Amino acid sequence: MSLMKSLARVAAGVVLAKGVGSMMRQQQQGQARSGASRHTGGGIFGDLLNGGVAGTRGAAAAGSGGIGDILGQVLGGQTPGAGRGRPYGGPNAAGAAGGLGGILDQLTRQSAQRSGTVSASAGAMGGGLGGILGGLLGGAAGGMAAGSASAGGLGGLLGGLLEGPAQRGAQRSNDASFGEVFNDALTRQDEPEVAPTAEQNAVAGLMLRAMIQAAKADGKIDEAEKSRLLGQIGDLDDEDRAFIREQMAAPVDAQALAREVPKGLEAQVYMMSLMAIDFDNRAEAEYLNSLAQALGVDQQTANAIHEQVGVQNLYA
Repeated sequence: MSLMKSLARVAAGVVLAKGVGSMMRQQQQGQARSGASRHTGGGIFGDLLNGGVAGTRGAAAAGSGGIGDILGQVLGGQTPGAGRGRPYGGPNAAGAAGGLGGILDQLTRQSAQRSGTVSASAGAMGGGLGGILGGLLGGAAGGMAAGSASAGGLGGLLGGLLEGPAQRGAQRSNDASFGEVFNDALTRQDEPEVAPTAEQNAVAGLMLRAMIQAAKADGKIDEAEKSRLLGQIGDLDDEDRAFIREQMAAPVDAQALAREVPKGLEAQVYMMSLMAIDFDNRAEAEYLNSLAQALGVDQQTANAIHEQVGVQNLYA
């Protein structure tokens, strides 16, 4: 099984256990919260609360996938019950539209444009982009070999993943952006229709680590949260489960995580971390601040990501 499938399963479980779970509790209790925990009413969380999960609290007991399927569809940028549409746009597409994948592809394009890796007019075109950004924007063909200078911190997590776990369920190249493959895996809650590249799988593994670490930023994953998280994992194989257990047991260390993030992926890792947090106590706000500083994500960028997710800004 691919790490992309594992990320899709864990993303739905962590978001239910932490971010959306917290907001649903607040809504059910009718609490008017203020400060860092206040929901902005928009973004991904707004979609989940207003058009998805909030209106389907009994879905989990109704069979047919229930709340996990709804989470996957909304996070994947599709309205529950609607047709899947066309998940991939080919080599000249602008990347994913909507959902988590859409935000990730947008952040990747912005990073590539700032670094000069791709012109503003090129959008998310694949082909000769090279390195990690090329793999995420589409058309990768094994360009992120271990030790590649363009990929940043490959000596750490990504290098290790590329040598083994990222190869499972991967193909050498595809015409899909990371966001398109991820959105399809989210919607299916299974393997995406088009197999990810090893580069895309390696980045999925990094996102997995970021989400699980962030979920522990308040010092714990309690039993109720763990139950919701593990309940979404389903039929992952032993290697994937072992990877997830290893990440759940690892210490929370924002600086160590940031050191293993390749250049160009900083904002994306921050965004996936934010998705996994209750954001209702000081410890979580301090973790996000530490992570943003370690990644070099400035305050304006961090606040813009919070708006897209639908969570109160971190910085005044």
